[in-house]
Order: sequence, then C-alpha cells, then structure tokens
Amino acid sequence: MIRVVIADDQALVRAGFHKILEAEPDISVVGEAADGIEVVDLVTVTRPDVTLLDIRMPRVDGIEAARRIARSPGVATRVMMLTTFGIDDYVFAALKAGASGFLLKDAPPEQLIDAVRIVAGGDAILAPAVTRAVVERFAEHAAPNSDLRRRVDALTPREAEVLRLLSRGMSNAEIAGVLVVSEATTKSHIAGILSKLGVRDRVQAVIAAYEAGLITPGMRDQIELG
Repeated sequence: MIRVVIADDQALVRAGFHKILEAEPDISVVGEAADGIEVVDLVTVTRPDVTLLDIRMPRVDGIEAARRIARSPGVATRVMMLTTFGIDDYVFAALKAGASGFLLKDAPPEQLIDAVRIVAGGDAILAPAVTRAVVERFAEHAAPNSDLRRRVDALTPREAEVLRLLSRGMSNAEIAGVLVVSEATTKSHIAGILSKLGVRDRVQAVIAAYEAGLITPGMRDQIELG
C-alpha cells in the first residue's frame, strides 16, 4: 500500500486529490496539511511513502518544506511538487531541494495516480510541458562541482553513456534498444550510476551530470526528460 500525504492551502484541491487517490486499491491518503509547517510535522509522524507538496503555501512554502523533510531523521518520504504554473521559477529550487517529481495541478487524474506510483517506486517524474525549460534553467545556474566531477569520472564508459541517454529522457526500454542490451542490464547500469553519484533518482542524476559538466546546454543530446 502506497501511503500519501497531501499538502495544499486550498481545501478543495486537497479534497479532490484525496478522492482521486483513495479510489485506488493500492493507495492510501494518511493525512492532509494546509501549510508547510503543518506538513513537515505530519510527515514526521505518519512517515508516508509520497508527499504531495504545493509549491506556494502560507507560513513555509513547499520548497522549504521539502528541505526540512529531507533533513528529518528517519523520514524517507519522496516529494512530488504540485503547481498551477507551466513554467515556475520555483521548480528550479524544488529540484535542488530534492523533489522527485513535478506535476501540474490540472493534470488528468490518471496522470496523478501514475505519478504517485512512479515516485513511490523510486523513480522520478516531471511534467513534459515544463521539463525542458526547468532543466535548462537549472543548467544556466549550475556552478562547476569538482566533487561531482570526480564521481562522474568514476563511472564506467557504459554508465556514462547510459547517463547521457537518461538526460535525453529515454525510458529503460528505449535505452536498452539503443545499446542493444536487456532492460535488466539497463536497470543494473542505472542502479550503479545512482550509487556512484550518491543520488536518489533519474532527475537528480541528470542534475548531477550538469553540475559535473558531463552535459552542457546546447549539446546535441539536449535534455528532454518526460
């Protein structure tokens, strides 16, 4: 059972998400919060698998809440950010805060449900309509990171190739097709990449690749996640 906490300052939004998710046999909403401070306390107590965070909330916004949740000892919830804006300056900060997902509030119910399952399963998801702009914006702000460069340099040539393909938004099946290997082999390579880079998911791995200088804006394999 996937345990979910919903945080949004609009009661109607929370109620709508709650109804959609609770209708699924494998998802349970274990709590709701109306602001950032409340959700941090709630997550600490309920320890959900996934927390849905509105970016703009009173008292403490979703980004700061995500940071506090990430620092909470013993809390392993994965954060998915929600927003009404197609291109939001806050998304850059949300990814830096460790968010594993980004979804528009007007996404179809089935997309919300799929996103919760994907994030709970350890992967990451971003809304296709905004991903390119978000990551390009990140790339513009990213400063060289020598520690990450050393970690990237520790990747095998095949792992580095897989990371470049990840940065183009390819699925495991697509990567396997390009490399002419099995999906199981592809998953093994991705697991190795995440471990060596010290990141949790694909999105954070691609961000690390930008910070390390492995991928830069304008390269032929321009990032196209989602």
